[in-house]
Amino acid sequence: MDCIELKNMVFHARHGVLAQERTVGNTFTVSLKLYLDLSLARQSDCLKDTLNYADVFKIVEREMSVPSDLLEHVASRIVSAVKQTFPQIAKIRIRVAKIRPPVGGEMAAAAVIIEN
Repeated sequence: MDCIELKNMVFHARHGVLAQERTVGNTFTVSLKLYLDLSLARQSDCLKDTLNYADVFKIVEREMSVPSDLLEHVASRIVSAVKQTFPQIAKIRIRVAKIRPPVGGEMAAAAVIIEN
């Protein structure tokens, strides 16, 4: 199966269970692997025969702007919205990471990975 990968899209968002996270926000990264048949695009060299990265980015950006308590919920919303817009996608792997989460110690990121 072919795959389009969008790596480390960066957003400032207000996800989290703590009041400070909802007020101040944090930096998040989102990576997607979109599994679909790209054979037509490989032959045609036409954008209409594949996914437009900009359209996918807009969907992710829209969903990231809606606050959620859990990264699991954010990731699930993104997967649903992308699949609804692009039904030719057979499978999605998403990674949503919160950079420097408030855990009382040093941590680069906390992430959720979902395959659907």
